Amino acid sequence: MEGRFLGSFGYKRVASSSSSAHEPSQLAGASLVPVAAPIATRRRGSQSLALLLPPAPQSPVPFATATPVSPQWVTSFCQLAAKLKNVSVLNQVINHGVSATLLEDFKREIIDFFNLPKEAKKKLWQQPDNQEGFGQLFVISEEQKLDWSDMFYITTLPTSLRIQLFENLPPKLRSLSLSLTGDAGILIYRSEKVGHHYLMSNGQGSKKVDIEEIEEMFSDEVQSMRMNYYPPCPEPDMAIGFTPHSDADALTILFQLNEVEGLQIRKDGNWVPVTPLPNAFVVNIGDIMEVLSNGVYRSIEHRAMVNATKERLSIATFYSSCLDSELGPARSLIGPDNPARFRRVPIDKYFKEFFARKLNGKAYLDLMKIEVAEDGSCGINLHT
Repeated sequence: MEGRFLGSFGYKRVASSSSSAHEPSQLAGASLVPVAAPIATRRRGSQSLALLLPPAPQSPVPFATATPVSPQWVTSFCQLAAKLKNVSVLNQVINHGVSATLLEDFKREIIDFFNLPKEAKKKLWQQPDNQEGFGQLFVISEEQKLDWSDMFYITTLPTSLRIQLFENLPPKLRSLSLSLTGDAGILIYRSEKVGHHYLMSNGQGSKKVDIEEIEEMFSDEVQSMRMNYYPPCPEPDMAIGFTPHSDADALTILFQLNEVEGLQIRKDGNWVPVTPLPNAFVVNIGDIMEVLSNGVYRSIEHRAMVNATKERLSIATFYSSCLDSELGPARSLIGPDNPARFRRVPIDKYFKEFFARKLNGKAYLDLMKIEVAEDGSCGINLHT
């Protein structure tokens, strides 16, 4: 097995004719990142860093807060929903009802998890044809510049989609993961209800969304989680923690374990930092919601930056429609005065193609767009 230096994390395993069952091969769209080296011994490999050319960050984005456990929660989100055509990060939500003790316990478990010895992490590596486990996603070339991060991705719900990897997690971390996705799921449910209310009240043209159509699509929704560790980087201006992208799911809830800045969103062509609030959740609209709403909601392009002296940790929970559904604009929204702006595709094919690509802003979503002329006529976007 040939090794190649991978930033701060040692060596990426590259498939060769001598690969064995004990040495997993490189995946399509994924790259093994088995273990993070101690901070004191980290060094930079120039070929492992993604160069940054975008404009410098502007002033922080101001976010409102909401209180989902009070009667005013829905009112607050309904007021915010009116701005969703221009603002795609819903909110930094505080007073969300998720136990502070749970969040603190999760922080400790995640830190311990990323500090597991190499042999323990090896049991949790990504396996061929599966994106779950330790390793980077969206790696399609051995020469590709990789993100300065270590991450662990896993499906949590429905239980039928869990693989053995889930059972191999440390017991307490496994239990806390279910608790967090459950509590965050309540927040997602309320956010979806507000979104449905907004579409039913506004829609596009004379069309309003059929709530039953949406609920059927999310009747057996898929939930997954990605744990992110961004170590200090000696040359942060030469690296990136997570390549710019929009999320492929419907809604994402991000919880930052420490208050080190790193998340940035693209707004009017500039990168704007999101200042984290203690124990707050960032609720973000994904590409599925943009397609489903026929463009009423807009997913947002975002990225993660790195710090020269401080590590950053976060957890992202993803909520998507059931895998046997079809993704496309809600049929109840489409009519002569509101043509479909996105093509339809089976959701399993949608995700398969998403994970097989290198991240590149909102390029994947752009491939799904249908060009609509001023006279209302349209044609499929055939760009590849």
